Amino acid sequence: MSDVPLILEPEQLAALLEHEEIRVVDLSSPQNYLAGHIPGALGLPFQALMAGTPPAPGKLPSLERLTEVMRAIGLTPDTHIVACDDEGGGWAGRLLWTLEVIGHQKYSYLNGGMIAWKNADLPLTTEDVTVTPSDINIQIADRAPMIDAEQIQQRLAQNDLQIWDARSPAEYTGERVVAMRGGHIPGAINCEWTQLMDPQRDLRIRSDAEAFLAALGINGEKDIATHCQSHHRSAFTWLVGKSLGLPIVAYPGSWSEWGNLPDTPIEN
Repeated sequence: MSDVPLILEPEQLAALLEHEEIRVVDLSSPQNYLAGHIPGALGLPFQALMAGTPPAPGKLPSLERLTEVMRAIGLTPDTHIVACDDEGGGWAGRLLWTLEVIGHQKYSYLNGGMIAWKNADLPLTTEDVTVTPSDINIQIADRAPMIDAEQIQQRLAQNDLQIWDARSPAEYTGERVVAMRGGHIPGAINCEWTQLMDPQRDLRIRSDAEAFLAALGINGEKDIATHCQSHHRSAFTWLVGKSLGLPIVAYPGSWSEWGNLPDTPIEN
């Protein structure tokens, strides 16, 4: 399974489903999962990947909780996770980012997710899927792709960090306020997550993503930190950056933390 690409097309996945190392994890809504999923795909509610506690619900759950989740999906060091969802890649990206955080690097994203799979007329099932839980022990990797508010402020002062704000333009400008304060991190470039999806190709990652981002100034000349409101939308932008080989990490506290801290610098 070492040659399975990070970005996996539906037909490529269909040819791999019989391999025992492959574990498809579907983060679609429960009703969509139950209505029809990839044979063998395990449903996982996205809430399992987030702390869920205010003011920054998008932060990681406790290590104990993460261990429970990874054991429940049967993760072992040999498991190759393929993540998909029904919304263009946010929740799938969140799972893959979490795997990278714990040092598990055998994973792929189903490009276009369930939308692309269904439109390719590939097999669906409504059968219950059960897996044997694993006994894996996990820890946060030394070079986990995440950054916190204090580190961001330090890096901004050093002028060696690019902020990719994956929220809507209205959130970025402060027109829409969903925290104590509105606006954006100083110098942040706004590229809403959906701009990296191609609606003409079943929400696959747009084929010109690298050039599109470079035109905005997101080109990898500096380290990149991406965020949104709760590190859901920015999980997809992290995945896109990762797929392009950009030096990218994510800020899981995101705006729900930054905008609710009293002394973080803000532009609008």
